[in-house]
Amino acid sequence: MHCDYFDAEACRSCTLMGRPYDAQVADLQASVAAQLHDVVATDHWLTPFCGPESHFRNKAKLVVGGTRTSPTFGILDEAGRGVDLRECGLYEPGLHETIGRLTEFVAELGLTPYDVPRRSGELKHLLITHSPAGESMIRFVLRSPGQLPRLERALPELIDAVPGARVVTANLLPEHKVVLEGDTEIVLTEQQSLPMPVNDLTLHLRPASFFQTNTLVAGGLYRQAREWTRDISPGTVTDLFCGVGGFALHAAGTPADHPAEVLGIESSAEAVESARLSAAELTDRNPLGNIDFRVGDAHRQIMSGGAASHLVIVNPPRRGIGSLAPELERSAVPHVIYSSCNATSLAKDLAAMPSYRVRQARLFDMFPQTRHHEVLVRLERNAA
Repeated sequence: MHCDYFDAEACRSCTLMGRPYDAQVADLQASVAAQLHDVVATDHWLTPFCGPESHFRNKAKLVVGGTRTSPTFGILDEAGRGVDLRECGLYEPGLHETIGRLTEFVAELGLTPYDVPRRSGELKHLLITHSPAGESMIRFVLRSPGQLPRLERALPELIDAVPGARVVTANLLPEHKVVLEGDTEIVLTEQQSLPMPVNDLTLHLRPASFFQTNTLVAGGLYRQAREWTRDISPGTVTDLFCGVGGFALHAAGTPADHPAEVLGIESSAEAVESARLSAAELTDRNPLGNIDFRVGDAHRQIMSGGAASHLVIVNPPRRGIGSLAPELERSAVPHVIYSSCNATSLAKDLAAMPSYRVRQARLFDMFPQTRHHEVLVRLERNAA
């Protein structure tokens, strides 16, 4: 992949830019396998799952800079000045078109970009998520609610200017700090969730819900987990850190082969609401049996014995499951599927679970042009 922004040193986020993609994947596989060498045998690795090396991102997180008459959309340089990255080659085609139309509209609307060095202005970020169905969620991150009336009045024109705009929100971030969004979200459209088709399911994303950046590779990740779940044929499944329910809903399968019970646990109420919406829609079309999502703490779920399942799926943040690993080790859970975005924390967690052995592992290149990775491992408790 070639990138003019990288060559001009305007953006260096893609640290592997210019390196042949096959070599990127081979090096990434070797690096991850080396970090997990003590817990994953060489012959237990499946072929890495990859998508295209460019035009794969389903979301854009654009810092708004510049001036009201000449805004930039991209990142900030070291001095806090805006660097425009609207033509980034990582965006999938539909997202690229949406960004072009949206940024033109925003420039005409005349919202004042937030000036980081001076701590003045209103519009801080544009957060955009695009689905394979051609629809988008657009979030305006504002310093204060002062510009809300302007956004509300302009909403019909925005919908006309950006085909597929389904959900539009204003997020309020009054503090001057290095974060993308604040705690207050005001939905301006009638629709409050973005349907995201993945494999044979549709996941509903509400504004603050997390979803993987690469839809195609996320689909591969979920299919692999579903395949392993079917091989295990568990009576009960608990999905910890379940997010919007991707693993849980795929684990539920079809009426002919679904587990007796599937429970998803997630600390984010917004994500649980998304998961419940997806489950309700899917159950209406194709009954799944018992599937439930609850707001809760994964560690308490294990420590209280509430996850005495045949299979536990974990998909934690980069820091891993930490103290949850010893709790799983002391539990009676026979099977674990662990999805990790950090091989270092994964290695520590697996070392704390010596009663389990890795049956299979697979690398998913969710973030081409970088060393970021996603690894899925299938664990089985050793026979007594």
